[in-house]
Amino acid sequence: MRRLLLLRHAKAVPATDPLADEARPLAERGERDAQKIGARMQQHRLRPGLILASPAARALHTARLVADALAYRRDDIALEQRLYLAPPATIAAVIGAQSAAVETLLVVGHNPGLSELVHELLRTFDVDDLPTGGVVGLDYAHASAWAHVAASPATLVYYDFPKNANAPVTRR
Repeated sequence: MRRLLLLRHAKAVPATDPLADEARPLAERGERDAQKIGARMQQHRLRPGLILASPAARALHTARLVADALAYRRDDIALEQRLYLAPPATIAAVIGAQSAAVETLLVVGHNPGLSELVHELLRTFDVDDLPTGGVVGLDYAHASAWAHVAASPATLVYYDFPKNANAPVTRR
């Protein structure tokens, strides 16, 4: 079985800031939210075998804060340039290229690509736009390798976001 976790980076400083887009850091709220979502993932035992992150400052910082909460070594986070503002097909290609030895994969990236990919992988997902800091967990019971995920049926096993006042959607 494969478990795919897709995490939109947490809240960043506004794009009107004079920094280049790729250099935009997390806002203070984004730092708190990333820590919160990481702690919630830890509570639900969502421990990835590999974390892939866009090299954009806001995505990498989100990945590091979540990694800390999951007791995942920051040095083991793999940067993937192709995830920066990637369309769904590119994100899917990055996922499909991962080693079959990895059972649970966490991908930290950007909208609109992540939201669009979630809708392609799980047509019944009824959230239009994945919120900042939002994470979706999909299980693939019949995918023997990551290359098979895009063509395999997915089951929603987790959905949460920092402003969620309810328990996250979970299915075991």
